[in-house]
Amino acid sequence: MIVVLAMAGALWGIGVAMGAPRQARWTMIGLLLIAVLIVQVLLPAGHPLREATGGSPALWLLILAAAGLGWMYARGLRWLRARASGAPAPPEPPGSFSGTELGRYARHMVLREIGGPGQKRLKQAKVLVVGAGGLGSPALTYLAAAGVGTIGVIDPDEVEGSNLQRQVIHSDSRIGMPKVFSAQAAIEALNPFVAVRPYHRRLTGEIAAELLADYDVVLDGSDNFETRYLVNRVCAGLGVPLVGGALTQWEGQISVWDPGRGAPCYECVFPVAPDPSLAPSCAEAGVLGPLPGVVGAMMAVEAVKLLTDAGEALRGRMLIYDALYAETRSIALSRREDCPVCGRGGLHAERGAAYSSRS
Repeated sequence: MIVVLAMAGALWGIGVAMGAPRQARWTMIGLLLIAVLIVQVLLPAGHPLREATGGSPALWLLILAAAGLGWMYARGLRWLRARASGAPAPPEPPGSFSGTELGRYARHMVLREIGGPGQKRLKQAKVLVVGAGGLGSPALTYLAAAGVGTIGVIDPDEVEGSNLQRQVIHSDSRIGMPKVFSAQAAIEALNPFVAVRPYHRRLTGEIAAELLADYDVVLDGSDNFETRYLVNRVCAGLGVPLVGGALTQWEGQISVWDPGRGAPCYECVFPVAPDPSLAPSCAEAGVLGPLPGVVGAMMAVEAVKLLTDAGEALRGRMLIYDALYAETRSIALSRREDCPVCGRGGLHAERGAAYSSRS
């Protein structure tokens, strides 16, 4: 008995000298007691080693049982104290990730081009999506899944049954609900770590500059040229990168309009809106249901690249996807010196408020 106690004391002292945690020291003593119990059970009565370690397993069984009860009592007492205190968990520091988030974004973090720093930039970023329709639906979904910390969405419309063929963020049960609130419900169900800002109204010149100035990147998924030109002018004036997408029947196009970093703006390439007869709406001309998913997901990809500085964004290029013939082509774009938005002496030198007053 004395030999075992001396060995336990020696183990404890060695652990203290080596700076081992208290739990590790208790674990070593527990292993010693188990070894002694094995000796008592396996060796015959009268064996010298058995006699030196107590002579009977009954004593050590009682000691182990008492130690186990003491451990369980201590654990239960700590649990009751925690329940009684009701103290909330300390808040996560800004930009930090919970264990759940680390698991959620693990596939991003192993990408060399994103990693932990890139994922942190996504968490701290704010992205506005103009339009919660065909292009906005997949863009919003993938931005939320990617972990963009704050997502704004502006749209004046309500969910209709005819939307559901392509606007996959909405559901049949939410027909009649404003699209921005339907999108908010879907995003929060997908990723509760994302903050959603819904704006149930039309984007107008009176509010555009103030609204867009609060975001790092804007995605334009609108379905009318008036809004496209407005968003382009305000983003150019604010220096905010604009990811623009458009659809027609079987074809989609996407580009990053960013004159502040040397790329053309939307008005450089499309100085005048086409005649309505040459650019019919989806309701008039039709559109393939999965096509907005392809282009909208590409828009989310470009936004993630812009926010994390990964790869090469579609600045100065337009990507055109022809779903009918499964063809993709890229067209180089150039700025126009006489562009009223970003050309020499154009509006890009002024603040976004000037653009909103022109609209």
